Amino acid sequence: MNILIAGASGAVGRMLVPRLVQAGHTVTGTTHRPENIQVIESLGAKALVADAFDRDATFAAVRETSPEVVIHQLTSLGSRVFAENSRIRVEGTRHLVDAAREAGVKRIIVQSIAWAYQPGNGPATENVPLDVESADPSRKRTVDAVAALEETAAEIPEHVILRYGLFYGPGTWYTSGGYMAEEVREGRMSANKGVSSFVHVEDAAHAACQALDWPSGAYNIVDDEPARGTDWLPIFAESVGVSLLHTAAGEGQPWERGAANAKARGLGWKPLYPSWRTGFRGSH
Repeated sequence: MNILIAGASGAVGRMLVPRLVQAGHTVTGTTHRPENIQVIESLGAKALVADAFDRDATFAAVRETSPEVVIHQLTSLGSRVFAENSRIRVEGTRHLVDAAREAGVKRIIVQSIAWAYQPGNGPATENVPLDVESADPSRKRTVDAVAALEETAAEIPEHVILRYGLFYGPGTWYTSGGYMAEEVREGRMSANKGVSSFVHVEDAAHAACQALDWPSGAYNIVDDEPARGTDWLPIFAESVGVSLLHTAAGEGQPWERGAANAKARGLGWKPLYPSWRTGFRGSH
């Protein structure tokens, strides 16, 4: 197939491009940074510069590519300006979907998150509603942007929404040279009993490849072991060379419940890193 990856130079994109190329697909990747052109080309794809906020540039990239499938891996996490990441989910997705519709694209795969669910007991399945009624203004902005992304993607006839857990592995915050490792080393990280679900970026990329054949809908792409912060943080700290003397024991937020991956596993997705316990130690 002819595939366009928006955000091909990101942590997932760098794992995804070579897999698609090796599978025989024709791949074009976009980036908003000209210095990343060489990165994308070295992975075997054609590279185009297109800023997600530039509607005309997005349309031009899609017209030039004439893709059969669009894969949306756009994020803005490096600067940790979360308002911009929300803007990408709303505005960037709008541009990409409008361009895809104009080009007659019938399938889109998009990157969403697995921690936007309503509070509840136990790991959330895909049937749990998104937490759009949150009373926390910051969380509501995040969830509203996620909801907008997913609703916009659903305008494409075949739409697969990958609700990823917290990324770890090369190029992410949760790696030896990443932001969270620095936070741990500087003593700025503390743990509570809130539950999170993780996914290694290699498993995230593998899911995006398999999603070329999945039915429309949302899928939690997380490992097999949702975990309390008091469980995972000491092991993550150890994996980056830090021994935690103590962790906090707060309860965490009601929405910190983790997510269940049975739906994706039912379609044959099987994580290479089924648990962060071994994944943290082997992903650097």
